[in-house]
Amino acid sequence: MKQIIQSFKTGETILQEIPAPQVKKGHILIQTSRSLVSLGTERMLVEFGKSNLIQKARQQPDKVKQVLDKIKTEGLIPTLEAVFNKLGEPLPLGYCNVGKVVAVGEGVTDFKIGDRVASNGQHAEFVCIPKNLVAHIPDSVSDEEATFTVIGSIGLQGIRLLNPTIGETVVVVGLGLIGLLTAQLLVANGCRVIGADLDQAKLEMAAEWGIIPFNPAKGDFVKYVEEMTHGVGADGVIITASAKTNDIISQAAQMSRKRGRIILVGVVGLNISRAEFYEKELTFQVSCSYGPGRYDDDYENKGIDYPIAFVRWTEKRNFETILQAIASGQLKVQKMISEVVDLKDYLKVYGEIGSSHSIASILKYNEDLSAKPEHTVKINDVNFAASKGVIGIVGAGNFTKMTMMPALKGSGASYKYIASNGGVSGTALAQKYGVAKSTTDYKEILKDNEVDLVLISTRHHLHAPMVIEALNAGKNVFVEKPLALNLEQLNQIIHAQQTSGKNISVGFNRRFSPHVEKIKQVVGDSPMNIIATMNAGFIPANVWVHDMKIGGGRIIGEACHYIDLITFLTGSKVKSVCMNAMGVNPEENTDNASILLRYENGSTGVINYFSNGSKSYSKERLEVFSQQRTLIMDNFRKTEGFGVKGFSTLRTALDKGHKNQFHTLIKKVKEGGSPLIPLDEIVNTTKASFAAIESLKTNTWVEL
Repeated sequence: MKQIIQSFKTGETILQEIPAPQVKKGHILIQTSRSLVSLGTERMLVEFGKSNLIQKARQQPDKVKQVLDKIKTEGLIPTLEAVFNKLGEPLPLGYCNVGKVVAVGEGVTDFKIGDRVASNGQHAEFVCIPKNLVAHIPDSVSDEEATFTVIGSIGLQGIRLLNPTIGETVVVVGLGLIGLLTAQLLVANGCRVIGADLDQAKLEMAAEWGIIPFNPAKGDFVKYVEEMTHGVGADGVIITASAKTNDIISQAAQMSRKRGRIILVGVVGLNISRAEFYEKELTFQVSCSYGPGRYDDDYENKGIDYPIAFVRWTEKRNFETILQAIASGQLKVQKMISEVVDLKDYLKVYGEIGSSHSIASILKYNEDLSAKPEHTVKINDVNFAASKGVIGIVGAGNFTKMTMMPALKGSGASYKYIASNGGVSGTALAQKYGVAKSTTDYKEILKDNEVDLVLISTRHHLHAPMVIEALNAGKNVFVEKPLALNLEQLNQIIHAQQTSGKNISVGFNRRFSPHVEKIKQVVGDSPMNIIATMNAGFIPANVWVHDMKIGGGRIIGEACHYIDLITFLTGSKVKSVCMNAMGVNPEENTDNASILLRYENGSTGVINYFSNGSKSYSKERLEVFSQQRTLIMDNFRKTEGFGVKGFSTLRTALDKGHKNQFHTLIKKVKEGGSPLIPLDEIVNTTKASFAAIESLKTNTWVEL
């Protein structure tokens, strides 16, 4: 399928051939007929992409600080590589989509194939959208009119926050697409509306709909509003403009009556004068997109609706309100359509997006309903006949982009597939690394007899099921940690491995670092005490890694790295585990905990996994004590030996062992031989991570 994407690095906007998405549980697959180009939002993205590195940095000072912190802890070169990788990511454009339902996912009951719907889908021939972000289109509303649904709901949410009453005077600053829609909705609500913009054509259009027009370039805006309200001031101001100046927020305060309300929908400077707000007791609020539910994973992706008695207007119900307003004639959008352009001629819109005075441009798609979504696209023409080490990659997220693919360079691997949910990120990586095919159907990889090795780098809850499928398909498997989230999954994996006879490797890369290999060489297999500290960094509670069903929590999902590392260094297996966590009643998904490990050979390990430390401190530290010798490893850049004959210091660039791990893995797949890591050690480490959570719950040592 065709999809419009943009590069943050160059600002180039292209029409890319992308594999169509698969319909997912709770989602709807839509074949697009029309999509609206949001000239304001998308222009900002395109202009940002075209700016140079200095300009990008000036626009994102918070990101600059993150880069500087990363340089301190990981070094200049790894940080620059991460920055350029991030800038190289493609950005799918668009969020105002209309089309027909061609497939419904499990659990979807209120949509059927053939329904006309509006959604926040991108500019693509097929989109897969969660059911709570899709709305039915009334028969009297055309596809072109329905493309205003999502962007109209942005203005509607601003109005709901303002909570205007009949007869109030409301000023709308900025009569772009959202501003004109907002002003019309306010008129329909019984408000007296003053609309301000510098574009005379937009002011004339607004006047036709009963909006009082004003051009700030031709007079004093504040005095005009005062005159129109007989010195009282505006009851409310909704800012839908986009500007860097602080003047707009200042003028909004000056033109407001006492206890007036100001709502920001657009993007303006926010250097607020306390005096202007204090003297009038003004209220100010920033409106978040389409309404309640936005950015709530439970609502948007899991389909859990808010009860209507408690949250009357969710983002989906706002979508439906806009469509009803268009159907009733209260919201007139046809006149705002500046042009309708075939998708293939998209550059007529994007090529002039920085200078265009259009209000709304609409893209028109092929409406042949017999067209079938293609889930696999050939990117590079490569012959894999008689090749060994042919790999298929499942997952194109940050780990694949930033770590796995760079580490695989020079390994001799032959890339046949990369699978990703949406197809965009996978296709970009396929182009960059010479992968033959990009797919949104990972089962294509499992069915291909030429694939020797499947590399799985998805969200954690998918690891075990995909490992089992790959083993049953006769493939060797590498899976990024964790291997499984519970004992039942682990037992199923063990059974599948024993049945298939294929190798399983887990992404316990740290044992392959030159720093760890040096420590292992020095201390041998004698009993030892090891203290490992992971200054893991704070992750907000709503991020998926904390969800025990999806991410498994950070102890199972990440601290397992250090259980494996200590197992490798001690040359023994964990026999019992005890975990204590910070807080009076810590939850099982805690990420501030200390884990005690007893090993069969008498060694002991302590893992301090903390998320409440400073980012400027080293992220990882290892201390090993054995036979009057001490070795200290600092963040995989420096290792010092104390009391060690013939060794004092090892310094390298940041090296956590990824390259060595993947190169060794590919060699083993090509030449055969033992697994990368013995399966019994992987199983022991995985069970120890489960035991840590059990120990926290029971407040006891747990025997393995």
